[in-house]
Amino acid sequence: MGSIDAPTFTQNGSDATVAADGPPPPVPDSAAMTMEKTLEIDSSRKRRFGMLPLEVGTRVMCRWRDGKYHPVKVIERRKMHIGGVNDYEYYVHYTEFNRRLDEWVKLEQLDLESVEAVVDEKVEDKVTSLKMTRHQKRKIDETHVEGHEELDAASLREHEEFTKVKNIATIELGRYEIETWYFSPFPPEYNDSLKLYFCEFCLNFMKRKEQLQRHMRKCDLKHPPGDEIYRSGTLSMFEEKHSEESYNLACILTLPPYQRKGYGKFLIAFSYELSKKEGKVGTPERPLSDLGLLSYRGYWTRVLLDILKKHKGNISIKELSDMTAIKAEDILTTLQSLELIQYRKGQHVICADPKVLDRHLKAAGRGGLEVDVSKLIWTPYKEQG
Repeated sequence: MGSIDAPTFTQNGSDATVAADGPPPPVPDSAAMTMEKTLEIDSSRKRRFGMLPLEVGTRVMCRWRDGKYHPVKVIERRKMHIGGVNDYEYYVHYTEFNRRLDEWVKLEQLDLESVEAVVDEKVEDKVTSLKMTRHQKRKIDETHVEGHEELDAASLREHEEFTKVKNIATIELGRYEIETWYFSPFPPEYNDSLKLYFCEFCLNFMKRKEQLQRHMRKCDLKHPPGDEIYRSGTLSMFEEKHSEESYNLACILTLPPYQRKGYGKFLIAFSYELSKKEGKVGTPERPLSDLGLLSYRGYWTRVLLDILKKHKGNISIKELSDMTAIKAEDILTTLQSLELIQYRKGQHVICADPKVLDRHLKAAGRGGLEVDVSKLIWTPYKEQG
């Protein structure tokens, strides 16, 4: 057979000859790398979008409000009204933080490269349980049951499932818009409301701003219900409750716009001033929330350690209770948590090293707003009767 001349063509300004039936010209290294990178990116993109929408129970990294990525678990998902088949929002729990920070996030906040496979929760709980100490298990159990001691295991699971997602995202109260922390059992007609409008005086709530404006023109309340028993400057206190169980404070709440201003500590201190005026010991209603326990433990620490410093530890728990109106059990648990008490010869002994007391006092932080007892105008309930 005869041969044919190989065609020639110009490449990058130079002549190159290629045999018609020979192998293709070699691809330059840079072009090969670019092609490989493109294939890798396409493969990664297909892998990421192939897992959408994410299943409930998926663990992934999520960009939080601090701009950093944190591990989350997908609790629920919902399809967005506008978008494609994979356009979902995800309700996530930040595993490093308290449930109050759970929130709805968009897909772009999630790092799909960090997605972990969905693990059977029963298997996961069993593995986690094997790794935990007895003390850790007890703390977890207490957290799950806290406030719902009357529920059996099945009812508790049903309650947790029903309340796992916040139904209201924000509320408007006065001049503030406030993010919610937890689920709230509002009537069914409020299920489609992401935001509610509250009257800051009677606390009635509405779905629309116009409804609130109409209500405010008719609402004649300008202060909380009950009798005013304390006024110091712009701060007033009102009485409307009496506890048959001898609690001196039933529920403590400081709204987010007023937090970190000393009001919570003031409420705790004020409740003990009422107990002193009654001539009996007081204690808060149980169970205490995590923040409630933190606040009370701080108050008890400051009050008790101030007295221990003055008396150099030469004082009994009963004497501390008589002086502060703090219940003996609360004094005992506080001192035990600070490792300031020992059990010797059948009785509790307080160990008060001045340097140790100073260290604990510094850790407890400052007190809140001061209670001016001279401004308290109140008659104890038994005297009223």
